[in-house]
Amino acid sequence: MIETLIKGFTIGIAYVAPIGMQNLYVINTAMTQPKPKLYLVALITIFFDISLALSCFLGMGAIIEAVPIIKILLLGFGSIAVIYIGIQLIRSTPKLNTSIDTKKTILQVVLSCFMVTWANPQALIDGTLLFGSFRASLPTDMAKFFIIGSSFASVFWFLALGTLVSVFKKAFNEKALKVINVICGGIIVYYGLKLGFDFLKVII
Repeated sequence: MIETLIKGFTIGIAYVAPIGMQNLYVINTAMTQPKPKLYLVALITIFFDISLALSCFLGMGAIIEAVPIIKILLLGFGSIAVIYIGIQLIRSTPKLNTSIDTKKTILQVVLSCFMVTWANPQALIDGTLLFGSFRASLPTDMAKFFIIGSSFASVFWFLALGTLVSVFKKAFNEKALKVINVICGGIIVYYGLKLGFDFLKVII
């Protein structure tokens, strides 16, 4: 159980930490808005991020239970996709986008957080591939611990990111973002290789 929780947390961090629209929105809020507004934005972002992860994870879980062969296919193709996602993160050059408007009403904040999460095709595709692949690798009774760990990672990441940027805003730059992407990319590649090993164990 503990091992599965840790795996879920690690994958959750590696999935959410690479710099995308969600993170940029939280970062820009932390750099330009007071802390109450920052934490409101972080909590709304966490809500939509966890809801997306749950949908990807549980949705693929239902498909796997209905069509068992999907599990084998997900392990095989998923391992390749996860490794590819990790390599792309390592090679990427993140940019701080300071043009994002963070001076919004609560309703506008909710809509913005929804758009950068649920209306982001890349987040939908990566989430389905990543969480679907790991759902295929887990025993049914361990699945809930994985997604709990992943959900906690979202809470931890966005609150920690917002706090650190708010406190150290002058030192936060694109080099720091690059380091985050390289570390997270390496973690994702490692787990992608493990998925490939699980696939080989199933077919051999």
